[in-house]
Amino acid sequence: MPGMAIESPPIDTRVRCTWPGTDPLNLEHHDVEWGFPSRDRRHLYELLTLEGAQAGLSWTTILRKRDGYREAFAGFEPERVAAFGPDDVDRLMLDAGIVRNRAKIEATIDNARAILALESGGTGFVDHLWSFVGGRPIQNRFQTMGEVPAETDESKAMSKDLKARGFRFVGPTILYAFMESAGLVNDHTMDCYRHPEVAALA
Repeated sequence: MPGMAIESPPIDTRVRCTWPGTDPLNLEHHDVEWGFPSRDRRHLYELLTLEGAQAGLSWTTILRKRDGYREAFAGFEPERVAAFGPDDVDRLMLDAGIVRNRAKIEATIDNARAILALESGGTGFVDHLWSFVGGRPIQNRFQTMGEVPAETDESKAMSKDLKARGFRFVGPTILYAFMESAGLVNDHTMDCYRHPEVAALA
């Protein structure tokens, strides 16, 4: 109506970790998912795949392709992906919705099969991953992102174990990024508004 003032959207003054920058996808991932302790089998397989796919690329690139990955890899249901064969690999190499890297595509399929092999021995995929941090998130208290390590003893142990079980693209640096994303560690900096929120979920 004439004369009515248009209200501006509220300004978000919350302090965050510095790594998301200003990209909306990064900010959403940081605010909603990063560091949230996940014990969902499908979600953990998805994050493991995405962190491996990021190797040599930016995280923003991967987030932009996330829906494409979910469609390409059957919603990250390990049983369905484990059944993929050579024709599926060739098909996925033509899929612009994902990173078209044959080694990474084949690793995603091999990792699904490794999950099923692990579970066939009576060990749950979720519980196995969480066993490397004693079943509870590690609560770090870093002041800046510069203090955050690229890998830790826990990620090295997880890497050694998963590689021995046939998992691929699971180096200790990739796995530490996975642990951060999946909430096995809380690496929000102490000034970030999400640190206490995530810590309360432990």
